[in-house]
Amino acid sequence: MFVSFLIMLREGLEAALIVSLIASYLKRTGRARWFPALWAGVAVAITLCLALGILINQTSGEFPQKEQELFEGIVALIAVAILTSMVFWMRKVARNIRVELEQAVDQALGQRGGGVALVLMVFLAVAREGLESVFFLLAAFTQDIGYAPPAGALLGLATAVALGMLLYWGGIRLNMRRFFRWTSLFILFVAAGLAAGAVRAFHEAGLWNHFQTLAFDLSNVLSTHSLAGTLLKGVLGYQESPSVSEVAVYFLYLVPALLLFLQPARPARQLSH
Repeated sequence: MFVSFLIMLREGLEAALIVSLIASYLKRTGRARWFPALWAGVAVAITLCLALGILINQTSGEFPQKEQELFEGIVALIAVAILTSMVFWMRKVARNIRVELEQAVDQALGQRGGGVALVLMVFLAVAREGLESVFFLLAAFTQDIGYAPPAGALLGLATAVALGMLLYWGGIRLNMRRFFRWTSLFILFVAAGLAAGAVRAFHEAGLWNHFQTLAFDLSNVLSTHSLAGTLLKGVLGYQESPSVSEVAVYFLYLVPALLLFLQPARPARQLSH
């Protein structure tokens, strides 16, 4: 539940931040008449992401067992790629996101058919976050069955919407850089767990049979049926008796990702006058 809550909080807050920045800029520059175009882009993006998620979820349930495992492995890998790109994209643009959005709004509204261009711009921005959420939640729901992951996702999304509204109205001030840094660090551990889970799914689908000897067995020390083990499994993808290949993939992803993420950010280039 906590993982799906945090991912949806972050994804939803990214989308809410983008929408609130655009709305604030439109209002500040006396172009509030374009609000309907803004909300049209948001509505179309949400509708598309919901439809895609429902379609994939219903279709995958009809697969035979091996094909189901294959599907789960592929979805986990897609989720890993999306989560990784999300982390490093936000790390790159966090400093200048307001300026870039304002320039994009000016460019959209400065051309013929500006309303359509603004709808498309907002649609692409929100759909990016929505599609990331769809593939992560598909992977999370296959690894943690029950009501907790959907409940956590809905709670995270509702919290993100509420925070976005407060940001727009000026009711709260968040240290966005610190928030995204710490959530990004946590997401890299989540992605490593998904990568290891993908290897396990591919083995169960009969596609990967290498290095399947037991790496360790902690079932008597920290079972996944215990409270702590259940929390670790849900948060970090912990397995009490993983194979060598699962452990190897976990660290082959996590170590380089952490090293790249913890490198000092390059200073922004100064524009020449």
